[in-house]
Amino acid sequence: MGGDHGPAVTIPAAISFVARESGVELVLVGPVDVINAELRRLKSVGNPRLSVVNATEMVTMDDSLEVALRRKKDSSMRVAIALVRDGHANACVSAGNTAALMALSRYLLKTIPGVDRPAICTLIPNHKDRPTYMLDLGANVDCAPHHLHQFALMGSALVSAVEGKAKPSIGLLNIGEEDIKGNDLVKQTAQLLRADHEKGVLNFYGNVEGNDIFEGTTDIVVCDGFVGNVVLKASEGLGRFVKNALTTEFKRTPLNMLGAMIAGGAIKAFSRRMNPSRYNGASLLGLRGLVFKSHGGADAYGYEWAIKRAFDAARVDVLSQISSCIADLMPQADVPNNAHATAQPDASHTSLDLKAQKIA
Repeated sequence: MGGDHGPAVTIPAAISFVARESGVELVLVGPVDVINAELRRLKSVGNPRLSVVNATEMVTMDDSLEVALRRKKDSSMRVAIALVRDGHANACVSAGNTAALMALSRYLLKTIPGVDRPAICTLIPNHKDRPTYMLDLGANVDCAPHHLHQFALMGSALVSAVEGKAKPSIGLLNIGEEDIKGNDLVKQTAQLLRADHEKGVLNFYGNVEGNDIFEGTTDIVVCDGFVGNVVLKASEGLGRFVKNALTTEFKRTPLNMLGAMIAGGAIKAFSRRMNPSRYNGASLLGLRGLVFKSHGGADAYGYEWAIKRAFDAARVDVLSQISSCIADLMPQADVPNNAHATAQPDASHTSLDLKAQKIA
């Protein structure tokens, strides 16, 4: 029910996904009358792999965390996450209020033992035509070194499971590659990651810079949520700027329009490669359940990609792999007394309340 478009986007995406993926069941969570009306419009009532769970309330983009947590106890977002908690679904996908999604997920699911703070991880395109996984992207504005250390562990387990890479490479985002550069947070985190690399636990490449994200220098880029969110928003803005600028210039003169026609195939391939919808669906790592967030403005095509991310994570059992990875290493970690400081979700994000594999 969340995001900018609600059922007008999430339900067509769900119908399309079950049509092409035989191993999934989707639970649509929200007011039954609203959902059934959309299913009737799309001639999909009675689909055996689409079911509906009623929820009488919705978390809006303007709702505070107090409203989402304490007042709207029958919201579609809360009911969907509870389906995962109670074992009735393998994953939840939501396009709703990011801060509320993170808070409700943490409250209902709790974190994996050894994880202090969940992190938001998403995919960013690069020159090697494969994604760079980046975290955190806004869930944790203020971090300590052991938080970034945990992000690296969770990111490594995720990429290993989803991409089939035994030891994905990890880069630590910094203002330079040299060890002497960066603030204390980055320097101390680098020491923890180097120690893991020497023990063969992680494949730590070293420090990386902003351009390395798009070069594909490493499979994973780790940073705190403040930096990650700025990078993400700047990247999205640049992508829109490039697309709009190209469109404007190709339409400027008849000669340019002819050139666009001649280069039509290359332009379509470029547009497809740079389409942000193909990278939609950020995972909330570190929870005792799979929760994925779609961009709030996503269309049905983009929302379907978010469902796919959740399905793939459930299919390869990412949760148990992250839990095992954390359990193996965390007893050796030196966790400060303030390890359980409260995370600060970024409410500026907007992001279907989906039974996967079953997805809710």
